[in-house]
Order: sequence, then C-alpha cells, then structure tokens
Amino acid sequence: MNDTSRTYDVVVIGAGPVGENVADRTKAAGLSTVIVESELLGGECSYWACEPSKALLRPVLARADARRVPGLKQAVGGPLDVAAVLAHRDDIVNHWHDDDQVEWLNSVSVDIVRGHGRLDGPRQVVVSTPDGGTVRLTARHVVAVCTGSGPALPDLPRLDEVRHWTSRDVTSADAVPGRLVVVGGGVVAVEMATAWNALGAEVTMLVRDGLLTRMEPFAGELVADALREAGVDMRFGTTVTAVARDDGPDGEVAVTLADGERLVADEILFAIGRAPRTDDIGLETIGLTPGDWLKVDDTCRSTAVEDGWLYAVGDVNHRVLMTHQGKYQARIAGAVIAARVKGEPVDEARWGTHVTTADSVAVPQVVFTDPEVAAVGLSAREAERAGHRVRVVDRDFGSVAGAVQYAEGFRGMARMVVDLDRGTVVGVTFVGPGVAELLHSATIAVISEVPVERLWHAVPAFPTISEVWLRLMEAYRG
Repeated sequence: MNDTSRTYDVVVIGAGPVGENVADRTKAAGLSTVIVESELLGGECSYWACEPSKALLRPVLARADARRVPGLKQAVGGPLDVAAVLAHRDDIVNHWHDDDQVEWLNSVSVDIVRGHGRLDGPRQVVVSTPDGGTVRLTARHVVAVCTGSGPALPDLPRLDEVRHWTSRDVTSADAVPGRLVVVGGGVVAVEMATAWNALGAEVTMLVRDGLLTRMEPFAGELVADALREAGVDMRFGTTVTAVARDDGPDGEVAVTLADGERLVADEILFAIGRAPRTDDIGLETIGLTPGDWLKVDDTCRSTAVEDGWLYAVGDVNHRVLMTHQGKYQARIAGAVIAARVKGEPVDEARWGTHVTTADSVAVPQVVFTDPEVAAVGLSAREAERAGHRVRVVDRDFGSVAGAVQYAEGFRGMARMVVDLDRGTVVGVTFVGPGVAELLHSATIAVISEVPVERLWHAVPAFPTISEVWLRLMEAYRG
C-alpha cells in the first residue's frame, strides 16, 4: 500500500450521515474501510439541510407555541432576534467546519480520502485530490455509493445567470431577504417559507398543485391556512416561465408566470424536488447511465451490476429521501455487507436483520411548520391503491384535553388508517402544534403490526396530547 494506490475491503463514496454509518458498521465488523468525500464530512444534512433548517425553525415554532399560552403570549409579542437566530444556526453547523466529523471517523479507525471519487470499472475508485493528485482505491469486496441527492432545477432559459437559491442557499443565508419567492410546495418549500417569513421576509409561494401532496390532503390544507394567516402570499396552480436578475450584486429578480404576471423579489428559491448526485461518479465505466438513480434490492445491493460488489445507500437509491431512513439503510447495509463477505447467513425475510422493510411500510416524517405535520406508514389513498381494505378514522384535536392545555385554540387533526382484514394500523398522520413527539408511538404501532384491539389497552396519560390515541380508538370502536 502507498499514497497513490490502496486496497481495502470496502470503499465508501460519500461521507454524509449515510456513508459514515456504512463505514462505521463495516469497520466495526472487522472489514478495512475507507471513505471518500469531496466536500465536508457530515454531508448535506449536517451543513445545508436538516440541521441548519431546524436551527432556523426552532425559535419560530417555540415563539408560536408561546403565543398560544395565556400569561405568556404578551411577553413574546415582538419580533425574533434575527442575529441571534442566525448565530445559533451557525453554531449548530459548527460554522461549516467538519473537525468533529474527522475526529469521529478517526476514533472508529475509518480512513479518509479527501477529493472527488469516481468509479473506474468494477471495484475501482479513482480520487482526484484537492492538491491535484490522484489516489486509486481498490475494493476487495464492495464499493458503496452514498453520494446522496441535490436540488432539482426547472428547465428555464439562462437560469444559471440568475443566482437563484436552492436548499443550500436558503439554509445558509446570512441575511433576511426583503422579498423571497419560493417555488414549490414540498417539505423544503413550506419549512423555509415558515422560517424566513417569521424572520421578516415578505414571502410569496408559487405552487403548481397543492402543499405536501404526498401526505394526507388535510395536512397541506392546514399548513396553507396557517401560512396565509402568517402573511405568506400563496399562489396555487402557478408555474414559472422565466426568471431574470438585474445587473449588479444586489439586483432584483424578475419572475414571469404562465399567465403573464410578473413578480419582483430580492431572492428566489427553487424547491421543486431532488436529483441524484450520480452525474460525475463514473457510472459509465460499469455500464450504467450517469445522472440516474441507482436501483437496489431490499439489502441495498445494486440490481444492475453483476457479482454483487456495488451497493447504493441513502437518497441515491431513490427508495426514501430522508436522512433518518438513509441511516437506517446504512446500518442494515453495513451488516449485510459484513455477513456476505464472511459467508454468514443473510436474513432476507420480511423485517429480517438484513432487509430495509420499513422503506416501503413505515417511513416516519416530520414537517417542521406551524402547525407541525407528523406521519408514518401509508396514507388512506396509498393504502387503497395498494389493495388494502381500510377504514379511516379522523379526530379533531379539539376533543383532547392535553391539546387544550398545550395551546389555547389548538387546531389540528389526527388520522388513523386501519387495515380491516388484519385489524392493524397501517398509517397515522397528526397535524398540530407539538405533534412531532407523537410520531414514534405511531411508528411502533405500524412497525409492530399491533392489533387495534390490543392498542385499546395502551392507556395515554392525562392530560397529554397523546390522549388523541384514546379518541381514535373510541371512534374506531364506535
């Protein structure tokens, strides 16, 4: 082994949370492991997505909750301290330094190669290092691609000249724009509209369909109502046909809509989806198409490459584009890689040790808006499309004493989707202040396939928001 040619059991491309977890698990299993990263160790979630966005949103949601508490709302009537919020965000992301991530990888004895990694045939990865050098890595057994996803962009003329915002820019901005246009209606769009509106921006949302369309319809409707009440200008059934920015570093952005209307803003955020980061990782050298998602089986092993040496974990496989689910995949992938290398039995049964069953059955998600949205499993529409015979049970949080205690005028809804043939819960959605902490109980109910008749005996403490479970059970029993 030398500085320019190295051999390991496992080579991991991408050192975000997913890649780090794969590397940790394979190394812990006794496999020599190296991880390759061209940016900051810790990846998108740590520096430009989950962590900074929630740092921006936490003060917003805490103030919103406080304003619903008698005796407290008068004390929090003023504006947020923008400088303090942004400073807190900077602290959370360690001021975009990855020293702590380096220290952690060193502590688990995973080697690090800084630079851009590209496949160069089966089990071969060539890394172009920042100093202009090249390191060739050979994997005895496995290459795991954990390069994640990046923001998808619309096909608009001269878009690259506009200095538009993506999810990275909106979470790392160092000042509040006077006017912000948000294009999109998904999680990034609604969360960042919530945050920057509360921090003082005039926000206009341009939404082609509805908000949060992959969730239960009432979730997007309640969030839209709250955004309107907060002062966000909501435009539905709208598409952008052109964007241009005036000359100069502080030039305004002109946005032309399909109906000919023209808007002017200081910044424009495109939050219309995600695209795989596979366009420049050498897929063509192994017979795959650059820029494609990487299809895998339930163990995260590629289904398009012979000999089983290629794994794709996290966003890049397009199963579930969420950090926590990617880390779940990584824990399983690390274990199954080790088992296969050592010739040990692989448990591929449903809910087995080496399969990512939850990806298709019980994915939990929280949208940190005001009100919060928390959901797991199948929506009613998804359950019906999957062929389940279901019963949908809805309850308003107004009937829950704990919710009334939590916030004056608490507005929200809970839905439970029950598979009538099995008598189990297959999906749950909560919308309302503070409901994120209800989600894990719902996740356990779905994962465990607990009969609803048994859930009747899970008694929620009084008075807590969790008492909504009792109301759902009562409604189900009639």
